[in-house]
Amino acid sequence: MKVKIDAPWITEKIRCQNGYVYIDRPFWNAEKKQAGHKRQYIGKLDGDKFLPNKTFRMLQAAAEQKPGKRGPVPAEECLRTFYGATYLLSEIADRTGISADLKSCFPVFHKELLSMAFYLVLEEGQPMYRFHKWSHTHWHPCGTDIPSQRSSDLFGAILEEQKMDYFRRQAARRCEKEYLAFDTTSISSYSTLIKQAKYGRNKEGDHLPQINLALLYGEDSRLPVYYRKLPGNITDVTTVENLIKDVDFLDLVKLCLVMDRGFYSEKNINGLYKHHHKFLIGARLSLKLISSHLDQIRDDFVTRANYNSELHLYVRSFTDEWDYTEEKPRLGTVVEAKRRIYVHIYYNDQKAADDKDRFNHLLDQYEEELRSGKRKPEHEKDYAKYFELHETPVRGLKISYKEDAIRKAERNYGYFALISNGVKDPVDALRIYRAKDLIEKSFGNLKERLSMRRMSVASEENFEGKLFVQFVALELLSYIKKQMDDNNLFKNYTMQSLLDELDVIEYYQQPGKEYHLSEITAKQRKIYELMNIDVPT
Repeated sequence: MKVKIDAPWITEKIRCQNGYVYIDRPFWNAEKKQAGHKRQYIGKLDGDKFLPNKTFRMLQAAAEQKPGKRGPVPAEECLRTFYGATYLLSEIADRTGISADLKSCFPVFHKELLSMAFYLVLEEGQPMYRFHKWSHTHWHPCGTDIPSQRSSDLFGAILEEQKMDYFRRQAARRCEKEYLAFDTTSISSYSTLIKQAKYGRNKEGDHLPQINLALLYGEDSRLPVYYRKLPGNITDVTTVENLIKDVDFLDLVKLCLVMDRGFYSEKNINGLYKHHHKFLIGARLSLKLISSHLDQIRDDFVTRANYNSELHLYVRSFTDEWDYTEEKPRLGTVVEAKRRIYVHIYYNDQKAADDKDRFNHLLDQYEEELRSGKRKPEHEKDYAKYFELHETPVRGLKISYKEDAIRKAERNYGYFALISNGVKDPVDALRIYRAKDLIEKSFGNLKERLSMRRMSVASEENFEGKLFVQFVALELLSYIKKQMDDNNLFKNYTMQSLLDELDVIEYYQQPGKEYHLSEITAKQRKIYELMNIDVPT
C-alpha cells in the first residue's frame, strides 16, 4: 500500500509492505525486456508512526544540506582554501556533462559524489577517511566534510538503476561518434564479502580472490563510457555476449568495438554481425581465414610494392566472406549466410627479429630444463613438439631438434593480422587498433592512482558504490591525460605536478567583503588554456 511521509525531497513513490517502508523506483530490465521495480528500505511503521532508519536519515540530511555558494557574494566568515585544481575538475565535469548527469541520476547527493571523485583525483592513493583533512583546505562542490561513516552510507545508497541511467546519459553524449575499445582487468580484494571475488589468473601475481572489470573506452575522446563487474574466474572471450546485451540496454544504436585477439571466437563474431555492430579485432595467424591468404602471399610479401611509408610496415588487405550462422531456438533451425569481412595482414622487420630472438631464448630455456631434469608439466607439449630425446645408459640424454617444427614456427615471425566488418583501409585499421592501448593505460590510472589495486570494503553495496565513484574520477583523469598528450605537457609535467601547479591558487573570503582569488601566474593561465578551460576570475 502507499504511505504518506513528510519528505518532499523524495520524488518517487513510497510504499509499505508488512510494516516495512520502501522507496519504489521503476527501471527497465534489459535482460528480461520488461519493466521492473527496485525498492530501497527506509524504515518501518509502528501503528501510524513512521520509524526512519539510517538510510532515510542520510538521504534527508543530504537533501537539507546547504551547499557552499560560488560567486562574488559578501562573506560572513574568514575563509582561505585551495581552489585552482578543484576549479579545473569542476569545469571539466561541466564540459563533459558529468555534473549534469550526476544531478539527474542522484538528485539528493550528487554534489557529495562529485566531491569524493575530486578527492580521489587530487589525493593520489589516499584512503577515504582522510577526506576530512582535505575538505578543510580545499573548495569542493558539496562544501562540507564527508565523514568516513557517511561516505560508506553514500556508497551503499548508490543503486544499480541509477548507475545504468548515468552510463546511458554519458554514452548518449559520444558513443556513436567514435570507436570504443573494450578490455578487462583484474582487481584483487581483501574482503570476503564480495560474491563475485574468485581466484583466477592475475597479472599482478596476487594470491587473493579477485573480480574482473570490463571497460568501454572512447578512442577519440579517450573517455571511459561504461564498466561492468565480472566474476574473477571469467575469461575474456566469454564477456562479449553480455557486453552486447548491455549495449542494447544503453540504447547505443551503432556500436564500433575494438578488441584484442583474446576476445575472438566464432560465437562473438556471429553475435556482433547479428546485432549489426561494427568491429575491429586482432586475429591469430593460425585461423583459416588468415592462414589461407598468408600462405598465398608469404613468398613475395616483403617487397617494395607492399611497403607503406606511413606505417613503416609491409601491408596487404583482402575482402573475404565470413560464414555466418545464427540459431533460431523457437524454430529449431540454424540460419547460414555469408557476410563481408576485411582481412588486413602486416609484416614488421623489427618484430620478426624480436620474435626470433624470443623464440630462441625460449628453446634455450626448454633445453636447460631437459638437461637439468627439472621438467615443467606445462611445457611438456613444447618439449615433444620441438625436441627429439634419446637416452641410453652409456651416453645418457641426447637432445636433437625437430627442424621442421621449428621452421614452421619461424615462418610467421613478424606477421600480425586484423579483421573487421567496417574498416576497409589497412592504415586506418592499424591506427585505430594501436589507439586501443589507451584503455590499458586507463586501467593503470584506475588501479594505481585511484587505489584500486587491492580493495577492502565492508559490504557488497559499498564496493559497488565506491567502484562507481572511482569510475567518475577516472573520467576526470582521462580528460586531463588526453589534453596533456595532445599538447605535449608530459614533457614538463607529470599529472600530479600539473595538478599541484594549479592547486596552490587560493580562494579568500573576509567578513563583509566579496571573495577573491590569489594571483594566477602566466604558467597557470597557459595550463587552463591548454585544458580548454576558462581561466578563473
